[in-house]
Amino acid sequence: MAFPISVSALTGGAAIAGDCDSMAQPGLDWSECSKKSIIIPGSNLEGANLAGTDFTGTDLGNSVLQSANLEKAGLMRASLAGAKAAGANFSRIEAYRANFASISADGAIFASAELQRADLSGASLKKANFEKAELGRVNFQKSLLTDARFSLANLSRADLTGAMLDGKPVFDRAFMFRTRIEGVDLSAAQGLIQPQIDLACGDGATKLPAGLTPPKNWPCASD
Repeated sequence: MAFPISVSALTGGAAIAGDCDSMAQPGLDWSECSKKSIIIPGSNLEGANLAGTDFTGTDLGNSVLQSANLEKAGLMRASLAGAKAAGANFSRIEAYRANFASISADGAIFASAELQRADLSGASLKKANFEKAELGRVNFQKSLLTDARFSLANLSRADLTGAMLDGKPVFDRAFMFRTRIEGVDLSAAQGLIQPQIDLACGDGATKLPAGLTPPKNWPCASD
């Protein structure tokens, strides 16, 4: 007679999901856990596994998330304002209207992230990767975007005014419909072509790469 083999037997008794009842601490596993609408600012989650965790509406302001894995996490309307997240993996997150203001996330990965209407103003995002990210109406005002990568990203109506885009930021095939670049120095930007600039909203203070020219419709009429 055959007997069913339990999942715990196959895994040596180890839990399949993250340890959802554990307290916030470095290196923990909250993968696929529900942490919705809780207030845990200042938490130390360095190196934590937060893949697929639901943080909808949660306050993680000023937390430590360096090298944490948040791939596919739910961060809709969550706050990570002032968090330290260098090297964190935010790829494929859902973060509509999330607050990342003043986050320090140098080298973080936001590839294919859903960040529509998120606030990344005043953030440090040097060498951050936004490849294929949805960045419609994202606020990048006064952010540090040295060597950031926006390949194939949707920057429709995103606001880059006051942002620092030194180094060699990459914009190849980015969609820049009414992207706000007034006064922005894009002279070192890589991958920009004239049709992208023609769609964007700059002004006489916008600096463009060699060979590109301001379109006649600048500055754009207000929406």
